[in-house]
Amino acid sequence: MLNFTVGPVMCSEEVCAVGGEQVPYFRTPEFSALMFENERLMLKFAKAPSGAKAAFMTNSSTGSMEAVVMNCFSKDDKVLVIDGGSFGHRFAELCEIHEIPYTALKLRRGQKLTREQLFEYDGKGFTGLLVNVDETSTGVLYDAEMIGEFCRRNNTFYVCDCVSSFLADPFDMAHCGADVMITGSQKVLACPPGISVIILAPGAVERVKNAKVRSMYFNLADVLKNMERGQTPFTPAVGILRQINARLKEIESAGGADAEIARVAAQAKDFREKIKELPFEFVSESPANGVTPVHPLNADAYEIFMTLKDEYGIWICPNGGEMKSTVFRVGHIGHLSHEDNTTLIDALKDMQGRGLI
Repeated sequence: MLNFTVGPVMCSEEVCAVGGEQVPYFRTPEFSALMFENERLMLKFAKAPSGAKAAFMTNSSTGSMEAVVMNCFSKDDKVLVIDGGSFGHRFAELCEIHEIPYTALKLRRGQKLTREQLFEYDGKGFTGLLVNVDETSTGVLYDAEMIGEFCRRNNTFYVCDCVSSFLADPFDMAHCGADVMITGSQKVLACPPGISVIILAPGAVERVKNAKVRSMYFNLADVLKNMERGQTPFTPAVGILRQINARLKEIESAGGADAEIARVAAQAKDFREKIKELPFEFVSESPANGVTPVHPLNADAYEIFMTLKDEYGIWICPNGGEMKSTVFRVGHIGHLSHEDNTTLIDALKDMQGRGLI
């Protein structure tokens, strides 16, 4: 199998090897030391401000999105949600479920967020802003620095879902002023799914500690309290946390966050150059490094996905909903190479020769 999806992605041999080991008991000094190292490296790679903390959650990234909405906002807030696709819309749905007053800034498929659009909401009393920095469904990368400027100007609590953009696109948590950053184990961290990481700036830590949350599992104050001793309140996905540790050290030894971002960017550029020979169009006005959404001009996108999977042993990423037949996505994250891009392009050219594209 050759996997070009956006999660789970291809793992390195070292990460796979850790996954094949027996899972140890975790209420030990050794596991606590590993968790402290995970936190140190996550904060370093996110360029988090001094005093920031990390919460390691055993759930999908949607679970962490919900935890942040529950712990950081209340009915007294007024939240602006950047709704440019299925993942941005998920933040709107979470606000709806938890009765957080919100306004959705809606963008059409593939549309970038401009300064003019955002600053129409300047001075309107928004206390929070929720954004998927890379709207993964359409591959649009939003300008985190520009949004941060808006949030500073309006004293707005700034939440960045960086699930697909962390270590794929440049992101400086301290510089852009984000209060919260979220990511997941199955993206550029290139580990199995099951762990999501929430990084909280000092102001967010204080907000969480003072929150009145009607939840046991999603009480972030409890998660942070346990992390003071390198532990979690409940049994975590121990094996995946060990794999994350191996992967973080792998990234550090290869040059750190900036080197990994450059590697992903080069992988994306190589693919986008090679696919220009084929009858496809790009979707995004402001493309992220981690994924390229592609619109086939003469074929059904989902049928291309199925044919590549069943006949070529190659996985690309389908879309759901209204984009199921019109857009597929090709990821550039995980243990992939330029040669792997060529293998995918050759398969698409073969399909073209068979009259399938």
